[in-house]
Amino acid sequence: MGFVASALLLLAMKALIRQPELYRSPETDKPPAWWIRGLLIFTCTGVSFAHGSNDGQKGMGLIMLILIGTVPTAYALNRAMPESQIVQFSANSAAASKIVEEKAAGYNILGNPRPAVMEYVAHHKINEGTYPSLAILIKDIDNQVKQYGSFAKIPAEAVGNTRNDMYLADEALRNLMKDKDNELTKEEVGTLNAYKQSLDASTKFIPTWVKVAVAIALGLGTMIGWKRIVITVGEKIGKTHLTYGQGAAAELVAAGTIAAADMYGLPVSTTHVLSSGVAATMAANGSGLQLSTIRNIAMAWILTLPAAMVLSGFLYILFLNRF
Repeated sequence: MGFVASALLLLAMKALIRQPELYRSPETDKPPAWWIRGLLIFTCTGVSFAHGSNDGQKGMGLIMLILIGTVPTAYALNRAMPESQIVQFSANSAAASKIVEEKAAGYNILGNPRPAVMEYVAHHKINEGTYPSLAILIKDIDNQVKQYGSFAKIPAEAVGNTRNDMYLADEALRNLMKDKDNELTKEEVGTLNAYKQSLDASTKFIPTWVKVAVAIALGLGTMIGWKRIVITVGEKIGKTHLTYGQGAAAELVAAGTIAAADMYGLPVSTTHVLSSGVAATMAANGSGLQLSTIRNIAMAWILTLPAAMVLSGFLYILFLNRF
């Protein structure tokens, strides 16, 4: 998609923006015109922002996995949630519980409600035990929070159970709202979604210091490794040097594609998208491609996943047997 879009954008730019200097390669000792510099600053900023948003999620997710695994009592629940949100959580719980209880009218559950909810999450099939079990689970979660007054006061030995219950209810609601057999009105779906958002805010959170640390790490990585990236992308993909117009077209498409993927939760690589865009502008411009570089990039794309799988599996087995 990035390849085709970048090629089409460059051709459209050539048809609409008839400024020859935009389609010339940079001169060593002569800076480009002020409007070209402004255009490139704009497109580079877009790529940087989209890149940070996309790759930043991966870094923050890995750090949170480590934190939850090593110090679960501190990071399993959002202990920094303000009191106002706790009040809202309780209100959303009551509203959601009322809706689910109405759907469960005529059915009762004795004992632990979790197996029935887990069965629905696993098979996505509503039965007579789904609604009553989910209603009890929602009430149990609300009672756990009310018992201690806030997430910060939940004792360490209870944190794991509360978090697991929240995740289970969250996943059940996510599937239920998409289920064609849920018999829920639009207003009821909105109420359940508000409760789901409260659950997400309680468990799927990232502390500010983690965001700052990842942003600094991405910035430092770019500062250190920029030269190799710039030379490869700008000089080694095509047979001629990248022009200002080609760079702008590739960056605009890369920023838009990565931002859209970020919005819809799609896994994409910034490097893949941008490299494809640059290659497309070279092809559209008739500049030709350096097949050796394209081959190396393609091989890296193909081998990354299996190599990472093999290495991760090897390390897991090694650590499992040694520790």
